[in-house]
Amino acid sequence: FRACHSRCMRTQLKQACSWLTSTLLKFGAASASTMAAPGVGMVPTLTFWERNVPFASMAAAKLAGAAVDAHPDPTATKETIATLAFPSGEQLVGQPLIVRYMARAGTLQHTLYPTDALAATQVDQWIDYINSAVVSGSNLEPVLVALDAYLRFRTYMVGHAITLADVVLWGQLQGNPLWKKHKAGNKVVHLSRWFDHVTAVPGCSSAADELLAMDSKKLRAAAAPTIAVSGNSDKQANAEAGGSFDIQLPGAEEGKVVTRFPPEPSGYLHIGHAKAALLNQYFADMYKGKLIVRFDDTNPSKEKEEFVENILKDIKDLGLRYERLTYTSDYFPQMVELGEKMIRAGNLYADDTPVDQMRDERMKHIESKRRNRTVEENLHAWEEMKKGSEEGLTTCMRFKLDMTSANGTMRDPVAYRCNLSPHGRTGIKYKMYPTYDCACPFVDSLEGVTHALRTSEYRDREEQYYWVLRTMQKLWPGLPNVHIWDYSRLNFVNTLLSKRKLQWFVDEGRVEGWFDPRMPTVQGILRRGLRIEALREFILMQGASRNVTFQEWDKIWSINKRMIDPVCPRHTAIETKGYVSVTMTNGPEAPEYLTVPRHKKYAPAGMKTQLRTSTIWLEQVDAKELSEGEEVTLMDWGNAFVRTIIKDANSSTPCSITMELNPGGDPKKTKWKLTWLAQSDEVVPLNLVDFDYLINKKKVDEDEDFKELLTPVTKFEVAAFGDSNMRTLQKGDIIQLERKGYYIVDVPLVKAGQPIVLFSIPDGRAKSQALKPQ
Repeated sequence: FRACHSRCMRTQLKQACSWLTSTLLKFGAASASTMAAPGVGMVPTLTFWERNVPFASMAAAKLAGAAVDAHPDPTATKETIATLAFPSGEQLVGQPLIVRYMARAGTLQHTLYPTDALAATQVDQWIDYINSAVVSGSNLEPVLVALDAYLRFRTYMVGHAITLADVVLWGQLQGNPLWKKHKAGNKVVHLSRWFDHVTAVPGCSSAADELLAMDSKKLRAAAAPTIAVSGNSDKQANAEAGGSFDIQLPGAEEGKVVTRFPPEPSGYLHIGHAKAALLNQYFADMYKGKLIVRFDDTNPSKEKEEFVENILKDIKDLGLRYERLTYTSDYFPQMVELGEKMIRAGNLYADDTPVDQMRDERMKHIESKRRNRTVEENLHAWEEMKKGSEEGLTTCMRFKLDMTSANGTMRDPVAYRCNLSPHGRTGIKYKMYPTYDCACPFVDSLEGVTHALRTSEYRDREEQYYWVLRTMQKLWPGLPNVHIWDYSRLNFVNTLLSKRKLQWFVDEGRVEGWFDPRMPTVQGILRRGLRIEALREFILMQGASRNVTFQEWDKIWSINKRMIDPVCPRHTAIETKGYVSVTMTNGPEAPEYLTVPRHKKYAPAGMKTQLRTSTIWLEQVDAKELSEGEEVTLMDWGNAFVRTIIKDANSSTPCSITMELNPGGDPKKTKWKLTWLAQSDEVVPLNLVDFDYLINKKKVDEDEDFKELLTPVTKFEVAAFGDSNMRTLQKGDIIQLERKGYYIVDVPLVKAGQPIVLFSIPDGRAKSQALKPQ
């Protein structure tokens, strides 16, 4: 950035001088009279050269709710700068000033200027830099590469919401004809991902559409044709990338959209829940709305405080920003009141039909013999259910819908049932609880949720949801409508995402717990070494598509590798089993300590100490490949000739080797590049752990018993020695072991003799993702 910035400051200074001269002349011409500030109702006019379209200014106006009349100036030339003219005669020249005005003049609530002083100043800094640096020319590519690196782990330029910094950068790219070429080149993947995200924001997309609709061929030619919401080419590109947000929520109004993420506290969040959470956040942000997190705690038999605490931890790790946290149990009193009203209205009836018989009757469209009970009989059963009496425990309340319906969810589903298990928040106050099908429409509407996002597997339940809500609206005046939008469930090969089935693995001791690195839970995959930024990028790549697919894990781990490889420190490990001692005939007489980078291309990774002695260790797998007289390369030391190899008489495996260093040797001419460790008491013990899928079939059919598809062995441990620099590693640190792969520290060195536990991180290659030999 320093290099780019220094080159751009000269251009910025010339622009500033030009603008200052123009402004002083205008001020002098108007000094005879008082210059009135723009008043209410005085709409300013934005004019510009048709080949230099002010996308950022228009987007800022849309996002902030500022009125403006925009049109190209037919007399403008390439020297013309976008100008905002007010009826009073005053003008603002240049997009940096115009976008700031729009943010301050708008009537809508927005995040374009953060309330935090430091963040607001950073936004100003970015506006000035982007305006001068993101311009066509030979310097554009390094600027884009620098921005790409900056956005590697960020969703927005400043903070956690869209600001003027994002709008100005988006506008500069949108109006730059060279941007499409750079975007297609795959050198700026993070910047491209950010650009697509901002392009999908309604204010930006509508600004682009409005400007491009001004029927000017020159204007259209000036814009980079990369508008995701209106360009077919980008729809295709998004589809190839894995998904798209090229949708509009039904009935959505900017500033009024409310979404909700309603986890049930009956397990930890898994990767499928992560998609639901991030999509709800995405659409709330897209429409400048709000997100509610609500625990659906209506089944005390399955719910635990442990799950609540860990779901909140997962939500924090995912970076979810919600307006408020609620519980369905907050509304139990209203649900009891509503239940009685529905009984009196004839919408509910009490049924004591045995569960298996009820299920069979629903499948065969047979009405229950209890369906036509009187209101009085139903109210009596209701009271027994509230008390949790013997009679109440055998009874449930069912909606009276349509037993002839082809949609099975409409055949009188259960609305309330008894449960004597103590509730985590209400204790034993209630003996009867609403089902999800009953509670969800009511609480959604009561909390003001405008759009309920659900996976497409619930599509059959949409008819039921709307029927239940309409019924409740008749009895509870003021309940607003809720729109349902469904999207595809996130499925992975060789992976189960049913909480009931995942609980089985925990209960049977086949995993350590919900946080086990073999589990597809948020905590499990993060513990395995997945960066939260990689998870977020993968989820957003899937978009809001309704196409049901089974994803390979290699894609998400490839994204992860792209993020960790450029920054993670390098270390060396030698497996202890069968390691071979090598004597260097011309090695150092006394131990030598050298200071070398922990990452040759990433200085912030710091330095490490390399020990060189006349005796080193090689792994058996490397020693087997060597021949006497052969020249090899010892990594980060130099070349050496293999002089002698002594093998075990019984197994013919090498047990000792002598080498002679060749300082002038060319590493490019050797076949073998070997990792090694100096023989020393300073090495640290390691436990290298790898994992396999819990099940051995890619896709489990519904009628299959997953217990018959279990992978026999899913955890593999190898003892090794590590270089002494690894003593300082902390839990959660990610490193690369040379020629072995990426690892995350699960257990650091806490006392002598106890090994550091390192979990292998998949790198996305097919070999690392394949089932291990059993």
